[in-house]
Amino acid sequence: MTDTVLDAIRAHIVRAPEHPALIAARSGPTPERISYRELVTRVDALAARLRAAGVSPAQRVGLVARQGTGFIELALAILAADACLVPIADDHTGAVLESFAERAHLHWIVLEREDSAERFELVTRGEVPAVDGAAEREFAALRPGYLRFTSGTTSRRKGVILGHSAILARLAAANRGLGVGPSDRILWLLPMAHHFVVSILLYLRNGATILLPAGALARPILELAAAERATLLYASPYHVSLLAKDASAIALPSLRLAISTAEGIRVETARAFESRFGRPVAQALGIIEVGLPVLNAHSAARKPDSLGRPLPDYDVWLRGEDGQPVSPSSREKTGEICIRGPGLFDAYLDPWTAAREILEPDGFRTGDQGYFDADGELYLVGRRTNRINMAGMKFFSEEVEAVLDAHPGVRRSRVFAREHAHLGEIPVAEVEPADPARPPTARDLVTHCRERLPAYKVPREFRVVAAMPETVTGKMARPRAESR
Repeated sequence: MTDTVLDAIRAHIVRAPEHPALIAARSGPTPERISYRELVTRVDALAARLRAAGVSPAQRVGLVARQGTGFIELALAILAADACLVPIADDHTGAVLESFAERAHLHWIVLEREDSAERFELVTRGEVPAVDGAAEREFAALRPGYLRFTSGTTSRRKGVILGHSAILARLAAANRGLGVGPSDRILWLLPMAHHFVVSILLYLRNGATILLPAGALARPILELAAAERATLLYASPYHVSLLAKDASAIALPSLRLAISTAEGIRVETARAFESRFGRPVAQALGIIEVGLPVLNAHSAARKPDSLGRPLPDYDVWLRGEDGQPVSPSSREKTGEICIRGPGLFDAYLDPWTAAREILEPDGFRTGDQGYFDADGELYLVGRRTNRINMAGMKFFSEEVEAVLDAHPGVRRSRVFAREHAHLGEIPVAEVEPADPARPPTARDLVTHCRERLPAYKVPREFRVVAAMPETVTGKMARPRAESR
């Protein structure tokens, strides 16, 4: 009986022990190849060291590791130790890392050490305050396997908890749409700290091979994909655009499915990719609380701007402002996208909120507006206007504004997205100074933000304004993303 995703991964040793699990490009002519036997051996050895050091079941263990095989091996080791994996972007250091650790109530932090034979440093966080008191027992009862924070529609990001049962149910439901198996070779480009369950875990659970490029340039990425016969691409629109612009003659004839996720893809980007590689790009709706409920597996060529149809296990419906279903719907008659199905999250961490309190009676309310066309294809017409998506890494304006507003020279701030040719969007900030005669400098604001935020959330431009625009009700007006 498969109890966790690790059990399914270990089962591959019996069926095909030498089948490659990971193929990672590196300096030199040949990539590193790690079989399922070797991967499990490494993971179990790392897990044994974690347990020997004191890591216990249901403890929250943060992971700071560079993109690559080390991240995967250490993440699986945390799961194999029956602890709860909490991925952390590797640009979290110093005060930013400590703030994250406090918010996640981490018991331990695993720091990858590539230049050491020990492979990692394990940092204990000492006495950790319980999650909302008695909720610590409820947390452990879930048999938690994964905790990741949402981008957050306000400065308070939600910690989404998945137990092992939810992970398995989510992977099974998603793979009924993806059809990943041992013959697949997935070209991996997304940041692992932000994308791991319905991706890395799904591929390994189903015996596929993950291809890991050494860098972010299109040519070496395509060279690895071509040499290793990639069958599936799972990427953001930023990566799709990057590959589509490649001027070489490198082809990907073995590619059976190209998926774009993390944000909506532009029609011209999808068309450019299809023209370059002869394969349409299928959009997918991925949500940390839900999984992968919608995939454009059937109409990508005809309708590249559609999210596609709900996968068989999910009920996706549109909620009107009156709480009733919107049907029929259209571009002019939309509703909030709500989702029911297997593998939905188990709880929010802090404040502790059991999923049942969120999911009843409507399912998961995404906050996004959409509609179904006559063929049953779902379209997204509006996301929250204050969300910024830079190269597939999503965050919200309020989180950055909370940091800026804490600066003594700032009365209030407004952060929004500006379109960027290569990164999709970048954050831009307007600042209303506390003292108009002595406004803070851009250098001062950058330093302030870098000490408190991951690098990708630091605004790329600061503008001093006399006063923020307001709505008729006195609230700060939100601009649409700027284009340039």
